[in-house]
Amino acid sequence: MRQLVLASRNLNKVGEIKTLLEGLPFEVISLRELPVLPPVEEDQPTLAGNALKKAAAAVAVAGKEAVIMADDSGLEVEALDGRPGLHAARFAGPDADDAANNRLLLEKLRGLPPEKRGALFRCTIAILFPDGKTYLVEESCSGRIAESPRGEAGFGYDPLFVYEPAELTFAEMGEEAKNKVSHRGKALRRARLILKDWLILSG
Repeated sequence: MRQLVLASRNLNKVGEIKTLLEGLPFEVISLRELPVLPPVEEDQPTLAGNALKKAAAAVAVAGKEAVIMADDSGLEVEALDGRPGLHAARFAGPDADDAANNRLLLEKLRGLPPEKRGALFRCTIAILFPDGKTYLVEESCSGRIAESPRGEAGFGYDPLFVYEPAELTFAEMGEEAKNKVSHRGKALRRARLILKDWLILSG
């Protein structure tokens, strides 16, 4: 079985990606299961740049025959001129947790009506194959920021991001429903097709 290395130590993200890749003939592992790799500074000006940088860094510990997948996601809020953008995970500071990021976002949007709370989640996935071929997949999901956290599922900004067709936050929708419409869910469905094609061509 081929090995697919997820260039991430984020347990929530790794779990979500593993769920969406179920059924493919890969042994899916994360950086937590490999020799220590120094943290990669996500200093690129785009999500694609950060995803590619993380994938390239993982080559050092993944082995020559592994397929590597890395993603970078961002939240663009209209009222904040697109912030926090690709700094979403560090919005409240380099060591901030999800709760701190959510509190800061709500504080900055305090008093704004729903029509001024529009937001867009973006996800870019980089796939690096052993033969050097690299693929990028980008997807997005539009919604708005709720006035207070809602729901218990998910992670990150899920309790605040309202998927408007359902009028539910990602955290209220639950994993299966969220994955059908989310930025990462859509990107990973496209990534699955790329992985399937590669398996066929590589024998």
